[in-house]
Amino acid sequence: MRKFLLLPIGLLALSGCAVNTPGGQSFFREAGANLDSGYFGNATMNNTQIMSGERSYVYSLANRFAQEVPTVVNFAFDRADLDAGARDTLRQQAQWIRQFPEVRFRVYGHADAPGSNAYNKRLGLRRAKAAVNYLVSQGISRSRLEAVASFGETQLIVNTQGKERRNRRAVTEVSGFVRNHPSVLDGKYAQIIYREYVNSAIPKTTLSGISGDDFKTSE
Repeated sequence: MRKFLLLPIGLLALSGCAVNTPGGQSFFREAGANLDSGYFGNATMNNTQIMSGERSYVYSLANRFAQEVPTVVNFAFDRADLDAGARDTLRQQAQWIRQFPEVRFRVYGHADAPGSNAYNKRLGLRRAKAAVNYLVSQGISRSRLEAVASFGETQLIVNTQGKERRNRRAVTEVSGFVRNHPSVLDGKYAQIIYREYVNSAIPKTTLSGISGDDFKTSE
């Protein structure tokens, strides 16, 4: 009789565990399902870049990009359309990006505090997509651009719960190298960066009068 009494109790205990754990995780879902917010593969990607040496050159290019062109465009309240100032900034970005056909970029969208976080995340993504679309119109391949990450209102520049133009922004950043591009198949990232430093130091008028033999060293 005792065995029959213990069986229902055991089943009830198991059913209680199967619904939810203290962390809200169901036994019927895969591990980590309630933790993955869409960026679960970033750690693996980052480790791969570090092991290959790519990460340090991405960091170098990212710093150079931030120093040489404005990386941020701002928006009117609750809008995702680009004004004249934003378009001018994106044209400068496109001119810089064209120097590096081997490099990928990511655009992050942000909002200010008013409104729900869910709405502001969608608004931030619309702003990122607007910036990407304009860069594409300037001749940049869409395959090199991402507008998939929106931080909504979670990363405010100015910590205020009111309207703030500086918080309503899209930020362009270097994100990596194009995997199948001929220049990076052998992993020689430093040559890509060095090439543009050399080209930037030689006036275009001088380059036009120099033949390929002038760059050869004597043996």
